[in-house]
Amino acid sequence: MMKSDNGNLLRKSAVRWCFLLLGMLFTAIAVLGIFLPLLPTVPLLLLAVACFSRSSEKCHSWLLNHNHLGPLIRGYLDGTGIPLRAKITAILLIWLTITTSALFLVPLVWVRILLFLLAAGVTIYLLRLPVAEG
Repeated sequence: MMKSDNGNLLRKSAVRWCFLLLGMLFTAIAVLGIFLPLLPTVPLLLLAVACFSRSSEKCHSWLLNHNHLGPLIRGYLDGTGIPLRAKITAILLIWLTITTSALFLVPLVWVRILLFLLAAGVTIYLLRLPVAEG
């Protein structure tokens, strides 16, 4: 029995470290997204906070309480909404990138249709999110 318990602890520890490293990676890429327009900052921060919630309460708390990064995701997580500018920017970038990809990079018609359906679904989801006050 002892070997089995030790093996479970090692697996849990390895999974925890993987989530921690992924959270750090997503946070770093999200910070780059602040300066590079096509990198999606908020979705990457949401992935990071999800990884941190499974690996490190300290990192999870740090990200949510960060002066610059925290406000980008707190409204989404607590249900109070996202800023109108973020909603508009996200929808515009989705349609710009999907349309460009579908028309110029994807040769298969069924994949083009799938891309446009995904863009429509994400747009509907974003439009249904509440807009944060302020």
